Amino acid sequence: MNGSSDLFLGIIAAATLVMALIQVGAIIAAARFGRRLQQMVVSIQEEVRPLLARANTVAEEASKTALLASTQAQKIDKLVTDLTRRVDETSLVVQQAVVTPARETLALVAGLKAGLAALRGLRDFRGGAGRVEEEDPLFIG
Repeated sequence: MNGSSDLFLGIIAAATLVMALIQVGAIIAAARFGRRLQQMVVSIQEEVRPLLARANTVAEEASKTALLASTQAQKIDKLVTDLTRRVDETSLVVQQAVVTPARETLALVAGLKAGLAALRGLRDFRGGAGRVEEEDPLFIG
């Protein structure tokens, strides 16, 4: 039995050696893969870094543009508000300077017309009492 024990012990030792070699190979392969992966990450970082810088610059410019647009919109709003106020003031001045005196003038003219109509009516009333009119001057009968 000594011979078969030594044989099995040799087989176990050989299997352990093969497993150790496979594990060392796997560790070496994993280390190589890790280095390649690290190189790829560094390469990607080098390629992405300028893109991120450009994106940051574009974002800053967009922010500045939005700020300028907001400032211009506020100026336009103030300008429109002032213009509306001035138009309202001008229309009020025009109404006070033109429309109100025109109304007063029209009222005065209407009063004069009424006065003249009253005088005509009075004259017609006086003239009608002293005169006798024929009923129908063209009537033959």
